[in-house]
Amino acid sequence: MKNKKKLDVYKIQKEMFDIKLKSINDIVIALAGNPNTGKSTIFNNLTGLNQHTGNWPGKTVSSAQGNYQYNNNQYVLVDLPGTYSLSTNSIDEQITRDFICFAKPDVTVIVIDATCLERNLNLTLQILEITDKVVVCVNLLDEAQRKRIEIDLNKLSHLLGVAVVGTIGRDKNTLNELKKAIEKIAFNKNKIIPKKNQYDPLLENILHDITPYINKNIYDVINPRFISLRLIEDDFLMIDSINTYSKFNLIADTLLQDKLYQIRLELDKKNITLEKLRDLIVTDIFKMAKVISDKVIIINNKNYNNFDRKLDNILTSKLFGIPIMLALLGMIFYLTISGANIPSDLLANGLFYIEERLTWLFNLINAPNWLHSLLILGVYRTLAWVISVMLPPMAIFFPLFTLLEDLGYLSRIAFNLDHFFKKACAHGKQALTMCMGFGCNAAGVISCRIIDSPRERLIAIITNNFVPCNGRFPTLIALALIFIAGNSGLLGNVLATLSILATIILAVIITLVISKLLSKTILKGLPSSFVLELPSYRKPQLSKIIIRSIFDRTLFVLGRAIVIAAPAGVVIWGMANISINDNSLLHHSASFLDPLGRTIGMDGYILMAFILGLPANEIVIPILIMGYMSKEYMLELNTLNDMRQLFINNGWTWLTAISTMLFSLNHWPCGTTLLTIKKETKSLKWTIISFLIPTIIGITLCFIVAQTVRLFGLI
Repeated sequence: MKNKKKLDVYKIQKEMFDIKLKSINDIVIALAGNPNTGKSTIFNNLTGLNQHTGNWPGKTVSSAQGNYQYNNNQYVLVDLPGTYSLSTNSIDEQITRDFICFAKPDVTVIVIDATCLERNLNLTLQILEITDKVVVCVNLLDEAQRKRIEIDLNKLSHLLGVAVVGTIGRDKNTLNELKKAIEKIAFNKNKIIPKKNQYDPLLENILHDITPYINKNIYDVINPRFISLRLIEDDFLMIDSINTYSKFNLIADTLLQDKLYQIRLELDKKNITLEKLRDLIVTDIFKMAKVISDKVIIINNKNYNNFDRKLDNILTSKLFGIPIMLALLGMIFYLTISGANIPSDLLANGLFYIEERLTWLFNLINAPNWLHSLLILGVYRTLAWVISVMLPPMAIFFPLFTLLEDLGYLSRIAFNLDHFFKKACAHGKQALTMCMGFGCNAAGVISCRIIDSPRERLIAIITNNFVPCNGRFPTLIALALIFIAGNSGLLGNVLATLSILATIILAVIITLVISKLLSKTILKGLPSSFVLELPSYRKPQLSKIIIRSIFDRTLFVLGRAIVIAAPAGVVIWGMANISINDNSLLHHSASFLDPLGRTIGMDGYILMAFILGLPANEIVIPILIMGYMSKEYMLELNTLNDMRQLFINNGWTWLTAISTMLFSLNHWPCGTTLLTIKKETKSLKWTIISFLIPTIIGITLCFIVAQTVRLFGLI
């Protein structure tokens, strides 16, 4: 019987939760905890490189799994989404709760922050209602020691009735005790009598009355007391989960439904609504957490939070918060833009050196000219431009951005911008996803997973393209230097810098305006509330920064870009090389689009460059130069002066430059971003809407600017 149960759980773990198990004897460990407790650090240090990421089945929330060996046993570690409770107000909470309930991990490790014990115990007490196979990992002991906070771990273990281990997540040596505790629980070597949450007497009587009915239906599949609580508070998501994972239909049990009906009548007589009932449950858990924390915490320094508070008084103040935020982000943009030039040139030189060798090889085997032109000058050169221009900026921006995140500053950015996004009826976390879009819009779209509300997540996804990514910065900077700075020396450079800053501010304003319009039209609704935690400022962890920024973000986005860019190289080559009446398809297409282009302040070749630049915004300028010079392959000019002269010879004015910059800021997302939107929303409809909205806005803005300038005779 025991082996059959183990086999049933094994099947659920593999098939319904997609856990990568090698054997039925693998020990599954769930890693749960609040955000910012160092949970991911512990996961990385336990598993090392033996990990992989993906998505939870049917969800867009990322899933991280890894494995390690200890005393000849194989342990599979599942990093659950960070969450503050199991009340299923979000997808993250539902995933965490369902996994602990139905995947039945052999051990659940709850990581809690030693400096915020009381708040973290709320989740701990909720998990203890589901399972008693728990190890409580009190992490960040070094932070607690720095703030002169002492925790009596033995007393905490006694009060909770489960194993408690203290760790410093970044120090692998402190994780040995955690491994020992996990082994003892997994192999039932510890006698466990977990703390039983005590609720209001009225609620306890109701639980005592209904639990037998629940137990009769689900046997020992899940803790009947926990299910009773969820049924009493009408948690339909929990009922759906039971139906999905356990195949029990509690709704069909008439005796149970009658009992629930009687309970609700009794509650109504006492004027206890469902909302009041939920408040009762939450309040009792909070009270228990406070009682326990008060008994085990010794604070030797009453002013331990003074430094953080003083810093927050500056970084989140109404006077200095926004300017400091803009200055820091501006510094990151500057370092990204200026720092990417040298590695981008080196990478381009290396890739084009390989192109020369490939050309030599094609000549050696006497390959047809058209084949060389298609594969090397078309596909390979497109890939070379995308890689050489995209990789260096992302490799600089994402680590710098992750550094701010690791320091604890990103939460302060969300705090500073929350008011503005609330006014726009959008989610405060959209501030973070918007900032990520400055590095790469595809990465910004992926980061929208942190927004719980599906409606607000869609708003963030659709509007993420309004902030310029690294692919559009080269175009914006080049045009600003050529047509705004000109040859004015230092003053010109200042004007060019201010124009780029104005572009960024305009992008944020457009993001807020469109978010407001979407929330009032096709995505109606009120902004949801969320817990905005301001974590302690911490020393950044280099390994964490490298893993998260390079592997999880940079290479992930670059891979998608390559998938789009390769076939696009064939299209670009075909447009430039296939001729009709002695003119290429590129020329014919540009001539067709020329009337529209001139109406909005540009020309047909500029519009064609944007269209053919769909794979990546980085290749817009090379395609434009190719069109103007009537070449059969993409190229760049050696200096900005050469580019300026080429553009002027083809009718460019300052209005053309302004219109092109505006259109670069507001037009369809690149192919990589569109593919990401399709994968994240799982909807062609929202992908098309994400394409149309910025395009319509870009055309409208350019039309207004161009016609206004011409009307007043400014050009």
